[in-house]
Amino acid sequence: MRTEHGHDLRHHGDAEVRDDGGSLVDLAVNVRADTPPAWLREHIAASLGGLAAYPDGRSARAAVAARHGLPVERVLLTAGAAEAFVLLARALKVRRPVVVHPQFTEPEAALRDAGHQVGRVLLREEDGFRLDPAAVPEDADLVVIGNPTNPTSVLHPADAIASLARPGRVLVVDEAFMDAVPGEHDSLAGRVDVPGLVVLRSLTKTWGLAGLRIGYVLAAPETVEDLQRAQPLWPVSTPALAAAEACVGPRALAEAAHAAHRIAADRAHLLAGLARFAPAGLRVAGPARGPFVLVRVEGASAVRRRLRDLGYAARRGDTFPGLDEKWLRLAVRDRGTTDGFLRALQRTLTD
Repeated sequence: MRTEHGHDLRHHGDAEVRDDGGSLVDLAVNVRADTPPAWLREHIAASLGGLAAYPDGRSARAAVAARHGLPVERVLLTAGAAEAFVLLARALKVRRPVVVHPQFTEPEAALRDAGHQVGRVLLREEDGFRLDPAAVPEDADLVVIGNPTNPTSVLHPADAIASLARPGRVLVVDEAFMDAVPGEHDSLAGRVDVPGLVVLRSLTKTWGLAGLRIGYVLAAPETVEDLQRAQPLWPVSTPALAAAEACVGPRALAEAAHAAHRIAADRAHLLAGLARFAPAGLRVAGPARGPFVLVRVEGASAVRRRLRDLGYAARRGDTFPGLDEKWLRLAVRDRGTTDGFLRALQRTLTD
């Protein structure tokens, strides 16, 4: 579906695996496979005994603050990062919001739903979809950028993003996939020296908790207060709070760090396989640093349909501003799954 803005901003990867796509191998959704782990499921299940009481987020909030070395006043727990975009759009009094694209479309959708006129900065394929700070208008008082960016998988240097900060400007950095980057290089989480900085984090991607909805905001206390006033009472459920506290603990951080290195190795295997299709015109955007890759191929819509026939779901790229119908996004999976996909892609491009 197209909108008056040229793209279906409400289309997300889960649409590829709903209904008749439920039996497909899922390369469309960027949630880590084989999650949540058993220990996390058991921890969440243990919280169900407390459902009669209203949720109390103090402990989870303190745990998130400690994980990033921040005071609790700089942390807001949310029902996934998507809720944070809605809160920002509704609570902040901005005149000229700008979204850096291609990126996750929900920030722009939330801003438009709140009545804002949204400007777009389109990063260019010929530049590797890398950020050009000079392309952001000086009078923008809200700038939204992803890092690493969905769907391009580009990891922008922290200094380049921080250079976008200005007096009177809110700088929103979506770091939903940062914990999939080994060492979380170029993260701005925990920084208090960047004026107007708002960092969003999601716990649904690495831990497979998309159905539970849990994320958080890191920002100046006055911004947290503004966003909190826009939230309904008890916005995060008791099981989600239990998950948040567990996912920022030492055991979880060690497991996430290990998973990030494994994702990097699995991504390298996928990229090596995709390189074999360069003579057929397939190109990978990059360098990729997230748990997904963006590829350009002629006839991508037909390729995606053929892959579905062969049992694989890929994410269409034409719903992202700055991309067109030649793009597909592929989630990084284990080597066995990737090898099966590459065989299916071989059939798709050669039959």
